[in-house]
Amino acid sequence: MLPPYEHDYCISKEIRFDLNLNTVTPSSIQHPASCYVLFLIIAASLLLTSCTNNTENTNDYLVFRYNEHSNIASLDPAFARNPQTIWPTNQLYNGLVQLDDQLNVQPDIAKSWEIVDSTCTFYFTLRDDVFFHRNKVFGSDSTRRVVAADFEYSFSRLQDPDVASPGSWVMQNVEMVKAENDSVLKIMMKKPFPPFLGMLSMRYFSVVPKEAVDYYGNSFRRNPVGTGPFLFKRWEENVKLIFRKNPLYFETDESGNQLPYLEAVAITFLPDKQSEFLQFAQGKIDFMSGLDNSYKDEIITTTGKLQPKYQNSVNLITTPYLNTEYLGFFIPTQTTEIQSQKLRQAINYGFDRVKMVKYLRNGMGIPAVHGVIPKGLPGFDAIEGYSYQPEKARNLIAEYMSETGDTSPEITIGTNSQYLDVCEYIQRELEKLGIQVEIDVMPPSTLRQMKSSGELDIFRASWIADYPDAENYLSLFYSGNFTPNGPNYTHYKNEVFDSLYLTAQNISNIDDRKQLYTKMDSIVVSDAPVVPLYYDMAVRFVQKNVSGLGINPQNFLFLKRVKKTK
Repeated sequence: MLPPYEHDYCISKEIRFDLNLNTVTPSSIQHPASCYVLFLIIAASLLLTSCTNNTENTNDYLVFRYNEHSNIASLDPAFARNPQTIWPTNQLYNGLVQLDDQLNVQPDIAKSWEIVDSTCTFYFTLRDDVFFHRNKVFGSDSTRRVVAADFEYSFSRLQDPDVASPGSWVMQNVEMVKAENDSVLKIMMKKPFPPFLGMLSMRYFSVVPKEAVDYYGNSFRRNPVGTGPFLFKRWEENVKLIFRKNPLYFETDESGNQLPYLEAVAITFLPDKQSEFLQFAQGKIDFMSGLDNSYKDEIITTTGKLQPKYQNSVNLITTPYLNTEYLGFFIPTQTTEIQSQKLRQAINYGFDRVKMVKYLRNGMGIPAVHGVIPKGLPGFDAIEGYSYQPEKARNLIAEYMSETGDTSPEITIGTNSQYLDVCEYIQRELEKLGIQVEIDVMPPSTLRQMKSSGELDIFRASWIADYPDAENYLSLFYSGNFTPNGPNYTHYKNEVFDSLYLTAQNISNIDDRKQLYTKMDSIVVSDAPVVPLYYDMAVRFVQKNVSGLGINPQNFLFLKRVKKTK
């Protein structure tokens, strides 16, 4: 039965929230309806006392505010390919399963599931109390219950060439998705793929209503309709995005209280990280994610602690982040230096990762002295990688010179400005050893394009886990994944590695897969198609009056359990 719609605040509160969220902007005042806007403002000020005697600021604790540096291109989960899109869509949508902060798979809309290994088939049993956000596509301010056919539609939509979802690859191992009835969804795989259950937590696999997609068409990107703890309210692109509490949300806390606790989420779009920091320092936004050179020394010490002046107003939360920062070599290049395994190994031995993390990252990271698998995943520290050994590096460089006749090796590293300090540090250290280094700084978009097309001999890159399995990192080196059709930017190929990679996909036991993952990581370390730099740390700076934000190894933002105090 459809839950009754409850107006959880009176009209004066509704207007006050919109004013607090700065939805009345200079651009709206210039609109032909500016007189009407002015009327609303005056009316709001008169109505404030009708429900409460408090001032506007008394409701600030009901609104969570954060900043996004990049514009959000879409609120359609089929396009949730990067953090700036995943974060807001996490608030709007649900899938079959979700991950807890320790990356354990938990029920979401699916309350239980069964896996039939012999046929590679999943059966998901759905909750019967999940409703889409109220929207005109269901009738006048109405909604309907989510059924299995909605997931069948949503998953097939990912494969629709007219949609052109960048997440279509998540369905590559899926043979069939079928609604057995309203409550049971069947997914049959083409072959065993053990990470698939965890993959289903990705935002691509969110459920969306066909009615909304059909009605809005291409405009669904800015008229999202989901099932999440918050619902879409208003979007002024590049200025502000506002969500409101979903009064029909199905999840509760451990005491039976309905989630979310907040009434609204407000996202601003200041592109400058220094400006974001100033807003945070003034208490105008509730948290910041990450550590930028523009403010890192201002807020934390070289040992990774909060500076004294922020200790009473800010909480620092950190955890290992499923992100490996690295330099990649384009192996098919004709450049002699890059073709040499010995020189690639010398570069790996030639600089001190521990010192780099301490002084350039203020201790916020883990030196990458193992393989490519980051901390937080099975197999992280199973092998020894490259430590700082300058004499070994010199010997390898000498061997390279003797074998090739090249007595003055030169390399060029492509990077963007955000990582210039890291690349300059590596430059200085390698030049001490006899390798001349040029640094080519370019915009992030250019860097992405050139590394995808094989135009850079060496490129700075990172890999953030799409799903919590080491296979996701090792896929960077499988020869069947050469760019532009996959994530193998280096175009590295090793037949033994390829064989182990395919074998691991048929093994469901994680301990057995871990052994193969370790062997593959060892092969990558030996062949050195990349230079692992550091395993990143997720870093959050949070105002003291915020609780329940938490942190997770994927650094995803979930606001349904967040509270703010006055």
